[in-house]
Amino acid sequence: MASLATQTQPTGSTGTTREGILDKLGLPRPLIWGFVGLALFMIGDGVETNILSPFLTGEHGFSIPLVGLLVTVYGVAVAVAAFFSAALSDLWGPRRVMMIGAGIWVFFELAFLILALNSSDVVLIFITYGLRGFGYPFFAYGFLVWITATANPKRLASSIGWFYVAFTAGLPTLGALVATSTLDIFHLSMFQTLWVSLGLAVLGAAVALIGVKEKLGRAPLVTNSDEVFTVLTYGLKLLATKPKVLMVMLTRMINSIPTYGMAIFFPALFVDRFHWSIGQFLILTTVIYAVNIPFNLFFGWLGDRNGWSRTVTWYGAVLCAVSMLALYVVPDFAISQGWPFAYALTLLVGAVFGIGLAGFVPLSAIAVSLAPQHPGAAMSSYNLGIGAAVFAGPLLVALLYSTLGALGLVVLFAALYLVAAAMSTVLRGTQPGFDGVPPASVIRAPEVDLAIR
Repeated sequence: MASLATQTQPTGSTGTTREGILDKLGLPRPLIWGFVGLALFMIGDGVETNILSPFLTGEHGFSIPLVGLLVTVYGVAVAVAAFFSAALSDLWGPRRVMMIGAGIWVFFELAFLILALNSSDVVLIFITYGLRGFGYPFFAYGFLVWITATANPKRLASSIGWFYVAFTAGLPTLGALVATSTLDIFHLSMFQTLWVSLGLAVLGAAVALIGVKEKLGRAPLVTNSDEVFTVLTYGLKLLATKPKVLMVMLTRMINSIPTYGMAIFFPALFVDRFHWSIGQFLILTTVIYAVNIPFNLFFGWLGDRNGWSRTVTWYGAVLCAVSMLALYVVPDFAISQGWPFAYALTLLVGAVFGIGLAGFVPLSAIAVSLAPQHPGAAMSSYNLGIGAAVFAGPLLVALLYSTLGALGLVVLFAALYLVAAAMSTVLRGTQPGFDGVPPASVIRAPEVDLAIR
């Protein structure tokens, strides 16, 4: 296989390197339509995030712990798919993995809407919704591997920042906004809103898969693609043999655990304790992730210049710990004092939380740097952390909500962020030019070969 480093350098007609404005921003030009399609697909996926719990509890008789259990099952599928998405992208090519993910998502979403919900069959709801969890990780994280295979290594964190701009723009930022609009402006039911989400996901998949013409991602990224077992299991070997890889996975999991957990119990908290509406919670979600979007880019840029580990520790984990706790304490105190601007103050705290979530962006660059000759396997372990959060957050709610209540869960989530801060400090010395790593080092080795040595 030709050198990825050679293939990713933009060149002019003379054969010399020439960078345009998109290259300088860290946005790979050949993948532009992929970013657009990813955003649309994730809008479709994100529509349901904050309405699923009130929909199932209000119209299908689910309890909050049962909804948490359902999303936990879904999250297990997400975790498995997220882990294997990178390795399968190495084996089959990112585009093929994205196609498989889109097909899974659409098929099981149709089964969920037409068969499971219309019959209110709990078992069928668990099966169809759970299996649909294999869909979006293949689509989204397959594209993430495509980015890491084509982006300029010097701007890898910035390129990954663009991935999270597109991803977060959909899930849950514009997804929550679409849900708010369909419910409050167009007066559609929650069930009808789920059909809107299906249409957006189909549109996004079409835009990405038809619009991107880049050739590297249409073929296997490794020379030993026949060694299926070796490639698929190397990510597990990294987790077992490299403690820092395990720390990256756990830190990434903690990054998203509270956001998936909040989606289960915060709607009830807003209605029952704060006496606000579901719509107001959706607005808070929109604010959190709307603010998050530009800061994904900013912290990718900042991490490349001031240190990936430092950025994750202080702007990510510590800031999230403080703002997570404030998301409960501030509105609770403000309402008890009768402040008329209590909700506006809560939105401000939510904006700070969104900034903190963006502070974790350089973590993916750290993951690749820990195994530069095995980028797909490194991203598999990183992706496992993302997927594990999808079930760990709801699982904590399902297990502990009745005992700890909303405040106890918020305190637990804040404490987890402090654990992430402690782990991320250990990840220094992974970035070229920082903490003793030679500036000439590159993140990705010239030849991508996942054979175990």
